[in-house]
Amino acid sequence: MDRTTDRPPTPAERAALELLERGNRFLLTGHMRPDGDCIGAQAALSRVLMAAGKQVSIWNPDPPESQFDYLAREVDYRAWKPGDQLPAHDVTVLLDCAELSRCGELAPILAGMDTAKLVVDHHVHVGEAWWDAAYVDVTASATGLLVHRIARALGVALDKTAAEGVFTSIVTDTGWFKYSNTDAETLRVAGELLETGMDASLVYQAIYQRKSRKHPPEIGAILSTTQYFADDRLALIHSPTTASVDGDDALDILRAVKTVEVVLFVREQEGGTCKLSARSKSDLYDVSALAREFGGGGHRRAAGATIEGNLASVSKRLIAAGEALISEAGRTGKVG
Repeated sequence: MDRTTDRPPTPAERAALELLERGNRFLLTGHMRPDGDCIGAQAALSRVLMAAGKQVSIWNPDPPESQFDYLAREVDYRAWKPGDQLPAHDVTVLLDCAELSRCGELAPILAGMDTAKLVVDHHVHVGEAWWDAAYVDVTASATGLLVHRIARALGVALDKTAAEGVFTSIVTDTGWFKYSNTDAETLRVAGELLETGMDASLVYQAIYQRKSRKHPPEIGAILSTTQYFADDRLALIHSPTTASVDGDDALDILRAVKTVEVVLFVREQEGGTCKLSARSKSDLYDVSALAREFGGGGHRRAAGATIEGNLASVSKRLIAAGEALISEAGRTGKVG
């Protein structure tokens, strides 16, 4: 069921739309290591605002990954570093997260600027609202889908780049329509985007079929670290090197194992921290709750966190938390 069809904006959404209409100069930003949903939503919103006569710049804590260069060729993504001067702006828009802390070193700069703050996001937020307005729907499959709603509410048609941005958001956050967050609205909007003339096969090739020759052995090395716990319902993997590698392929392979319900991927980082990526097979196992125990967050079936400590100590704590999550879900037999 598409709950958004012909639905008028909520009071919160109306306030967000009014801020977008009222502002003239916008700074778009997002979380560290921006993914396809983040940069896709930024591409789309930047084009929508520019079509409405606004000035827009995009500054993120990190540059986009190389597989998104088809967007980067059309959109000016800036990666902030200490000493950079952000352009003058009236409104700061944080996309695909609601926590300024996820902007890394850029966070205190943004917090200290006397501008209106707007959040556009589909993640669960825990804590006090710090923003001036928010366009948030935790049931939406992607932040880019919210930008599509915003464009429709503002009466702005998507150009080719905006359409590719929304499509990128949707396909990366739904696993190319195979995750449970793929709903009627997601498929309807994807169909509309294809009618603009964009080539879905080229987007797929860019995102998923341009890996380096090192990618297969790196994924193989990650899978070789697999450990099972809780009667094989919990799987833990880790990166044997500090090299940056996308573990989604390995996470999907382990979720395909019949008994596995929760997969935890731990990647050791420089500076004495580890990066957690957590996935679950069903709503019965809320990995966002597990991630929040370690200062992170996300969705019920996909979440993450950055955790202080080395690989061994962090893995031990995560195993205990994962076993507790599975035990509690098994004891109650309830979602949540």
